[in-house]
Amino acid sequence: MLRLFSSHLKIRTQETMRNIKLPEPPETSDGAIRRAVVIGNGFAGAENQCIGLVRALGLSHHHFLFRVTRPREGINRLLHWLPVSIHKKLDSVIRRFCGIQKSNRVSHFSTAKIGISNVLEADAHQIAAMARETFHKDGPLLVVASGRDTISVATSIKRLAPENVFIVQIQHPRFLLNRFDLVITPQHDYYPLTPHAQRQIPWFLRRWVTPWEPPGRNVVLTVGALHQADSTALRVAASTWHDEFATLPKPLLVVNVGGPAGNCPYGVDLAKQLVVMLQNVLWSCGTIRISFSRRTPEKISRILVKEFATNPKVQIWDGEGPNPHMGHLAWADAFVITADSVSMLSEACSTGKPVYVIGAELCTWKFADFQNTLQKQGVARPFTGKENITESWSYPPLNDTAQAARQVIAALAQRGWTIHA
Repeated sequence: MLRLFSSHLKIRTQETMRNIKLPEPPETSDGAIRRAVVIGNGFAGAENQCIGLVRALGLSHHHFLFRVTRPREGINRLLHWLPVSIHKKLDSVIRRFCGIQKSNRVSHFSTAKIGISNVLEADAHQIAAMARETFHKDGPLLVVASGRDTISVATSIKRLAPENVFIVQIQHPRFLLNRFDLVITPQHDYYPLTPHAQRQIPWFLRRWVTPWEPPGRNVVLTVGALHQADSTALRVAASTWHDEFATLPKPLLVVNVGGPAGNCPYGVDLAKQLVVMLQNVLWSCGTIRISFSRRTPEKISRILVKEFATNPKVQIWDGEGPNPHMGHLAWADAFVITADSVSMLSEACSTGKPVYVIGAELCTWKFADFQNTLQKQGVARPFTGKENITESWSYPPLNDTAQAARQVIAALAQRGWTIHA
């Protein structure tokens, strides 16, 4: 009887097991990164670095741009030293107190540049949730951020989805670098640690000057800024601007004028000096094209326009129509660039063409260190006005963006992840 019951129980148990559908093992990601999120701060210099890195990684058509914005109008111009979260709260209080309606305008970017038209406000919780929910289907999420205001968002994403994201912060975040998977920053950001810099800092201020320690294993050092002006982009620009530039008398000297900065101040005196120098080299140029940045003070641009507006050899971009900057990089035979712009110098020095710098002697602190590095590596020379532009010279071009991309790929490999371009 007992044997019969045991046999019956065994049969029923086997039938029950057949009817139970065991859950499928969880789907795991193959570790291939197929898309990226760029977190910008609304400034072209910072966002171009992020997009340049994404482009070098082969994800230029598979990224989304989000932006951390802070109020800019009125009294807000005096509050940029505040952390962006506190600044926004203070702006909200001021608006409620004054009865000011907040604008609902959506920022726009050129679709040709980034592939999307509407730029959304960066929300760490939403981006982290998206990374977690799509991890098994689309793999890890690469997050590339640049600028002080993006730091809190990038670190929050890392905290909320540590197993699903890889965070790259471009430009030095000043402290707690272990919050990021990788930090990409120019080597001159570590100038404060050099003996020469330490002698310039009063002892009671040294604890407040960052960085406080040498670069760690998750820090990638570059000479200059990352950018989008790679060989493919320059070939496209050469074709795009062919009709306008191909017939210009050679050599073509491109003059890029930026604007004075805190550690690279200059004014009308430098503009007048530039006028004299350009007049001295004009005989050796087929064409000179002058362009100004959004930071160029009118008092500086006015001097150059007044002097060269009627010169048949000189063309001045007035800011109307498509920006010819990429065309200039592709078609120029040589460059003269004001020392204030790390971005413009980095792009020009990646072409292998002669680059002359004006105003480098006015730069201080880490910007002076950057200028010294360019000259020591032979990628840039001081502009003296005694040059013969027909005489070219060459150098190993800066290749910071491609080198940084290789470091990102190597760091991903340590986590067992790859880029699926």
